[in-house]
Amino acid sequence: MKPINQAQVTFMSKSVNESFARGIVAVFLAQADPTLPQLADLKTAVSEAVTNCIVHAYPGALGKVTLKLALYEEGLVKITVSDKGRGIPDVKQAMEPLFTTGNPEERSGLGFSVMQSFMDGVKVTSRPGRGTRVVLTKRLTPRQ
Repeated sequence: MKPINQAQVTFMSKSVNESFARGIVAVFLAQADPTLPQLADLKTAVSEAVTNCIVHAYPGALGKVTLKLALYEEGLVKITVSDKGRGIPDVKQAMEPLFTTGNPEERSGLGFSVMQSFMDGVKVTSRPGRGTRVVLTKRLTPRQ
């Protein structure tokens, strides 16, 4: 399936860029006229994915995070957040609620659970030492 529109941006893994990514999602998806709850869901899921890159992909260093957005016919949205960081050794374990490789005093381990609760689909692929890719999909329902 070919997108009707798409965009890509790469930015540094700095915490200030989490809100930048949310803004990009909102502006890009305005063309699809999502409802405010749909837009909030998408922005929250992207926020979680980008935050995972910032916190876990490049511990103690900066790296690049790539955000790809695609809009398809009938309101299908596909958002890909990827990095070239340290990767996830066990994706299945990482997606379990409350699992975190970060400081448990600071991290809840709910990032993937939050993404799954707001999106129709969440697919995570990762290779240790090579990076991680999170693909988020959601079909926007037309306004009533």
